[in-house]
Amino acid sequence: MNVPMEIDGWQALDAAWRQAPEMVREELLAAVTEADQLLEREVKDKTPTATGVSRASIFSREQALESGAIGVVGTALPHVAYVELGTKPHFPPVEALEDWVRAKLRISDEKKIHGVALAIARKIAVRGTLGVGMFHRTWAQQQAGVLRIFAAAQIRIAARLAGGRS
Repeated sequence: MNVPMEIDGWQALDAAWRQAPEMVREELLAAVTEADQLLEREVKDKTPTATGVSRASIFSREQALESGAIGVVGTALPHVAYVELGTKPHFPPVEALEDWVRAKLRISDEKKIHGVALAIARKIAVRGTLGVGMFHRTWAQQQAGVLRIFAAAQIRIAARLAGGRS
């Protein structure tokens, strides 16, 4: 999901950029980092977990660019996209469900684990899975907070320019 943002006062930020690009980049990177940490924490809180692997895979990364800063909250695990978006009916690998059955349902009998995992796989084959939407819901709930973080950065930039620090 790529989320473009409209920031009020862009012209003032552009003017500040021309005056003190390194200072503006520094403040924008700080704002992106703060926003990413907020979003990462909230996404992790909303991510269902049995074994903890999906939740632990969620990360945030920030980078200063020539023209600003960029941040990413994401995961490198492909299956997390299916948790986010859900799936169409398909027959998943039963072995992949066995760990979930062990952890979530706390079943220890191996024969029972396989049988329950097989039953779940059959149900998924008929119905698919529902998406949890942890990334989308987090953005919907935290967008105003992220915009406040960037508004505060603009205030800091203006204060630093007024104070002559760059």
